[in-house]
Amino acid sequence: MGNIKLNKISTRAPKEFDKTATKEKTSRIIQELDDLQNLLYAESKHSILIVIQGMDASGKDGVIRNVMGNMNPQGVNVHSFKAPTAEELSHDFLWRIHKNTPQKGMIQIFNRSHYEDILITRVHKWCDDITAKRRMNAINEFEKLLIEHNNTHILKFYLHISPEEQQERLHERINDPAKMWKYNESDFEEAKLWDIYMEMYEDAINNCNEPEWTIVSADQNWYKEYIIASKLYDLLNSLGMKFPGLKK
Repeated sequence: MGNIKLNKISTRAPKEFDKTATKEKTSRIIQELDDLQNLLYAESKHSILIVIQGMDASGKDGVIRNVMGNMNPQGVNVHSFKAPTAEELSHDFLWRIHKNTPQKGMIQIFNRSHYEDILITRVHKWCDDITAKRRMNAINEFEKLLIEHNNTHILKFYLHISPEEQQERLHERINDPAKMWKYNESDFEEAKLWDIYMEMYEDAINNCNEPEWTIVSADQNWYKEYIIASKLYDLLNSLGMKFPGLKK
């Protein structure tokens, strides 16, 4: 992917994408994902880890609900990583992550992830640059471990929205009764640190890019959902999975 500069990447869908046609295609893909996830679960040879990162209001919850919500909940887990507990802080930073990685046959979704330990921690200077670089090395080795020793396939998505779109969505949480429960005053304070967050995201993406990140233009939910659904479909479809036969 090279040296990523987020301000050089559009946050909107390419002009050649038609909204109605793309939504119809996404709907068909989501229906097929249900069958592929069932096959993944039955064969139980592979596991899938989906990492979703993005600024507040970038649409992490929505994409999980709208893209993965149709699959069998027996085979899909979602874990949201909040501020670490006292117990978690008493261990290495990957301890709470590793115990939530997927077993074979499962799709595990991380709503925020181990990358928070080199993002928000650096923005607020809770983690110095030397420690951050060590953590990046540990993350690379950790992801390599999952791939090589548990047949885990990792999809990493950064939901790329514009600061203008973020502000619009944050203000919706104040004015829309259906979204007021999401309101958090601190989100507006974090938004003021946008430029620093972008710098830290670029550093994380460029230094931990194997497996490669997908930068998802996320100002338009219909396009964001299409990209993520397509990536998951292509991965599952590439695995050559087969239903196991009768046990002898």
